Amino acid sequence: MIKVAYWSPFLTQVATIKAVINSAKSLKKYSKKYEPIIINVSGEFNEYKDEIEKLNIEIFNLLGFSYFEYLPKLGFFKSRISYILVFLISFFPLLSFILKKKPDIFICHLITSLPILISKIVNNKTKYVLRISGLPKLNLIRKFFWKNISNNISKITCPTKQTMEHLKNQKIFQQERIILLKDPIINISKICEEKKRNSKIIFNKNDFNMICVGRLTKQKNFSLIINNFKKLLDIKSNIKLYILGDGEQKNYLSNLIKDNQLTDKIFLTGFKKNVFNYINKSDLFILTSLWEDPGWVLFEAAVCNTLVFSSDCNNGPKEFLENGKNGVLFKNNSNEDFVEKFRKVVNLEEKDVKKKKLI
Repeated sequence: MIKVAYWSPFLTQVATIKAVINSAKSLKKYSKKYEPIIINVSGEFNEYKDEIEKLNIEIFNLLGFSYFEYLPKLGFFKSRISYILVFLISFFPLLSFILKKKPDIFICHLITSLPILISKIVNNKTKYVLRISGLPKLNLIRKFFWKNISNNISKITCPTKQTMEHLKNQKIFQQERIILLKDPIINISKICEEKKRNSKIIFNKNDFNMICVGRLTKQKNFSLIINNFKKLLDIKSNIKLYILGDGEQKNYLSNLIKDNQLTDKIFLTGFKKNVFNYINKSDLFILTSLWEDPGWVLFEAAVCNTLVFSSDCNNGPKEFLENGKNGVLFKNNSNEDFVEKFRKVVNLEEKDVKKKKLI
């Protein structure tokens, strides 16, 4: 049996969780020669333990205790403190895991520096796969680190063509080791089931209901739509906006809504485990992100057959929407283009809306 270990110590709800579980599930389902192991680093996978065990997949607790609930999670500096703590606490337990379990393949999703550093220490036959889970910020430190460990990495997998070409152009890794591998996020049958469930929000059929989904962070750029909402009202007076998610900008965005006197138009609903019933009932899905790679919520909106209006940020929306063929794109972080393209969206003929959804 080929042992495949998954390393993905996350802090908040991210698409990578689905990617890891579905990837392990696929190996188990479609091939008898792989033995997937999901490493539960700080207790982050405790919530998914029953689901993982039902799939007959091993979940390995790196420590004899869980400290996930005590880690600071919201905010740039607090999350960085947590990453450092996870790195320090996990160093020797992970080293022991690799020496004893001897995985044939080790897939690094998040906080990838630790297992890659260990690959330089442990001289065994384990093949390390660096999984690029989001658009990488290639600062001098990361470039230096990646170049020095490049020979220890068997494959570098990218979720989009644009990111793959970007990494190849940087010439950090050998070209043939960089490949396109899209995350197994979308489960069509599950989405179709969940989008039919009743949601607590009852949309007014007379309103044009719009949805945003994502963590309340700077990256998602929800302030763009809030600051321009009154201009959107001048274009279409019956619009309502529901923002699904939680995060460090919750108070900031809430105050921004109040300052703009939009509390009866824009609603922060908090985190929702099932977003599909909301998306399914909405008239328009909006993504305002400053960057994505690729922005899986766009795929989920498409499965719900909802029209997509997105920023053309790097590195995914343009690729998925085929430069606007499958939806409507606006210039990244541009107030003027956002408002102008919204005018285009609401004035689309029904046949054009159906065509974009179909494609």
